[in-house]
Amino acid sequence: MSSNINSVFYAESYHPIQAGSIDGTDILPHDNAVYRALLCSNAALYDPTGDPKIIGDPYCTVFVGRLSHLTTEPTLHKAMSKYGRVKNLRLVRHIVTGASRRFAFVEFETEKEMRRAYQDAHHAIIDDAEIIVDYNRQQLMPGWIPRRLGGGLGGRKESGQLRFGGRERPFRAPLQPIPYEDLKKLGITPPPEGRYMSRFQVPSPPRKPRKLVEKEEYSYKRSSVDREELSQISSSMERDEHRTVGRKQDSRRRSYVEEESQYGKSSEDRPECSPNTTSIETDHNYKWSTLDREEHYHSRSNAGGGEISRKRSSRDKEECPSKRHRHYSRSNH
Repeated sequence: MSSNINSVFYAESYHPIQAGSIDGTDILPHDNAVYRALLCSNAALYDPTGDPKIIGDPYCTVFVGRLSHLTTEPTLHKAMSKYGRVKNLRLVRHIVTGASRRFAFVEFETEKEMRRAYQDAHHAIIDDAEIIVDYNRQQLMPGWIPRRLGGGLGGRKESGQLRFGGRERPFRAPLQPIPYEDLKKLGITPPPEGRYMSRFQVPSPPRKPRKLVEKEEYSYKRSSVDREELSQISSSMERDEHRTVGRKQDSRRRSYVEEESQYGKSSEDRPECSPNTTSIETDHNYKWSTLDREEHYHSRSNAGGGEISRKRSSRDKEECPSKRHRHYSRSNH
């Protein structure tokens, strides 16, 4: 314990009595707010995920506090964009008046950018106000109780509520060991131990569990594989479509040539069918060929009918005098 006298420690989980203590060794609440927070903690009345406005990844989100009343969403977005790509931003406002509550949550694209903002944006100046930056304790700190329920961190001595812990007001190193045996006899949950660090060191926010990282990497790889498979499928479908179109054009050309050869159409009147002829041009040529065939049939039928009529008329002329002669001979007899 002597080596930690000049150090501070940061709690990894939240305990209302510890948050109301100077060195984290108190066993009883010192005011009504801490007692109320303890009741809420023991009865599990607070749900950190029950807020419907919470969006995004908590491991990529930072809490920005002590903002100016004049700070707006565009101003905060511009200021936080210096440390990374801002994905989402929520400036908490009063539900009735719409005025700023002077704190916000900023989500970055990656966890690396969030850590950069966590380290460099602390105590920055925005609209003549010095801000504080912390990680999203609401979702990442076990046992968290907000200030409106008697918990939270920080505070003012003038209000009679002492709050310690967190990045801004860390716990002092305890001068004596925590009396775990006495707390066990009294039935009081012992406060959690903290991480002892130097006053000049920056406490690191909790890191994403390895299982979640592997799951995200697997989902990203799976999505990339799905995209590749989808692109391959689409390219194969396009190739098949081109093949089917080419086959249809070839079949139309063959049928056209066969019909021309069948009905004896001359090569001079035949429309040119190049390999680059489109389906529209092929349909147009096909329509003209049908019209030509109809005219051909009509002219052929007219020509055939005229020859037959001429043949019949010549035969009638030849047969007419013989018939008259026969009729005359029969009448005389």
